[in-house]
Amino acid sequence: MDGDGNSAYGHKTFNRSRSHFTDRITADGRDGWPVEAGRYRLVVSRACPWASRAVISRRLLGLEEALPMAVADPIQDDRSWRFTLDPGGRDPVLGIRYLGEAYERREQDHPGGVSVPAIVDVPSGRLVTNDYQQLTLDLATEWSALHRAGAPDLYPAGRRAEIDQVMAEVYEDVNNGVYRAGFATRQKEYEEACTAVFRRLELLAERLSGQRYLVGDTLTEADVRLFTTLVRFDAVYHGHFKCNRWKLTENPVLWAYARDLFQTPGFGDTVDFDHIKRHYYQVHSGINPTGIVPLGPDLAGWLTPHHRAELGGRPFGDGTPPGPVPPGERVAPQGRPA
Repeated sequence: MDGDGNSAYGHKTFNRSRSHFTDRITADGRDGWPVEAGRYRLVVSRACPWASRAVISRRLLGLEEALPMAVADPIQDDRSWRFTLDPGGRDPVLGIRYLGEAYERREQDHPGGVSVPAIVDVPSGRLVTNDYQQLTLDLATEWSALHRAGAPDLYPAGRRAEIDQVMAEVYEDVNNGVYRAGFATRQKEYEEACTAVFRRLELLAERLSGQRYLVGDTLTEADVRLFTTLVRFDAVYHGHFKCNRWKLTENPVLWAYARDLFQTPGFGDTVDFDHIKRHYYQVHSGINPTGIVPLGPDLAGWLTPHHRAELGGRPFGDGTPPGPVPPGERVAPQGRPA
């Protein structure tokens, strides 16, 4: 998410900054940004779990054409997220080299750094929002007129209180908890965060032992948010962030749940383990000064049978899976041995 101060991680107390730009893109345009197909550009990094939420939600909901996407280089420099994956090192639509240029067009000398996911207004080149907590909820609700036929309801009205509660607990102890453990500067600080991570994971495993999904019998936003941490767990959080009481693969329930989601269209087909590993191990120089990227873990297990369908549940409710990944957005085959 955050794009500056990477060398300081591990040397100062970690505090996740709040999103500074919290405008919303809504059906009625009340913040000045109406939902409009093709007007905006979603900027992400496939390495970032917060951005990956938006990538998954966008694909599940079928918003690929309505909300085109730019993918930043997972390796940042001192100006943060950059478009070096594109010809000439510029985003072909926005024409900028760095995401920070869209931030500066919105507000000079803004606080809080440059983060993804971010949505940019294409006509003006200005940032609209970097509110990673609200962004995907709006994709699920405010953008509904542009959803594909058969799109799942990721934030059903009758379940929102329960979904919000689960997401709040997952965010505090798991999504953000792994960062508090990994960037801790004192032993006590690390131990408290790491203990909370695994306490919450054990509670989630207990919850998921008898039901296929976190809330109800279909996929919701809560599953999207837990998945983006679980899919990174053994690859980076277990070693790099010292969350090593056990591996995801050593917890039968969570490992089966994560594989179930990974093998569901819209989840695993958005994951790029190469981007994930290179970002964490090469960018966080404060805790990995050598920049060496480990060879493991073996990814073959992600495609093994999970048997979670035996619990029932309908991943897309009364809807259907998303279609094939657009050619320009395909990632290298995942879940196979290197």
